[in-house]
Amino acid sequence: MPTAIAVTSSDLVLPPHDRQTPPAAVQPLDGLEASLTAMHALIEQHGYVIALYPSSAPAGVTRRLHAVRSVLESDRIALLPLDLPPLGLALLAQQLRQLSVCDFSPGVLASSARLLAHYIYSGALLNSVARLDRIPVSLKSHAKSWVPGAQFAVLATPRPQLVRVGQEELTGPEFGTRMLVAAGQLPADWLTGTLAPAWHVQGVATVPLPAESARWWGTGRVAEFAAGLYDVSVLYQLVSSVRREECHWCGLELIGDRCGFCAAPLAPPSSNELPTAVARAASSVRALPRGAT
Repeated sequence: MPTAIAVTSSDLVLPPHDRQTPPAAVQPLDGLEASLTAMHALIEQHGYVIALYPSSAPAGVTRRLHAVRSVLESDRIALLPLDLPPLGLALLAQQLRQLSVCDFSPGVLASSARLLAHYIYSGALLNSVARLDRIPVSLKSHAKSWVPGAQFAVLATPRPQLVRVGQEELTGPEFGTRMLVAAGQLPADWLTGTLAPAWHVQGVATVPLPAESARWWGTGRVAEFAAGLYDVSVLYQLVSSVRREECHWCGLELIGDRCGFCAAPLAPPSSNELPTAVARAASSVRALPRGAT
């Protein structure tokens, strides 16, 4: 069975691209006992569980996740906090679900979450940034948000950016993406009719707005978007092109500089390995060219 992917609410579970993409689980559930029972069943069925949750999640959610892992005394549960808006996190979970049926080990799959997050362009269309505290907002932008009819396009990841709609443009990806759009109390026409064509996306899908989005963006008058890689062969190529290491603490495979399961950092190279490490850094993975599939 593939490694299980879990998210904190059912509205973060996007529809699968195909029949091969497994569903996602929801963790934690209401109540510690229910969460323990469900997590134990996931471990028994799948062997390993990767649970994604937003770094902005309420303290109660975070505590329950850590309590479940502690009570079960399991080293097969990866708890991964992510600085992604809700729809961006849902997209990342979908990508990991796609990759979970490939030949990646649980350790590589868990540590690939940080890599894939760098290739997700997530943001929102807002009519006010007065309560937006997740990204830097200038006093000038705060003042403009009080102008009737003003709208702002905000990019949260991979590089924060805030522009006034009609005056500036958001910096888009330089590789082929598919865009997800979730409209709340604000119409998403600008996202589908202007932003998507400007970014040359290879498809747009409309999904329900996650419940957490209003709190994350500071307003219910929001239309959220997330654009990222969607072809499993491209995702596979991206992850498999990164050198694999062995975690010196738990022994699982990993990519990057930190184990996804035990959070131990990658052991520094010894003096005789430094030339190799420098050469490897010089040939690190770069963004795919625009239009790549």
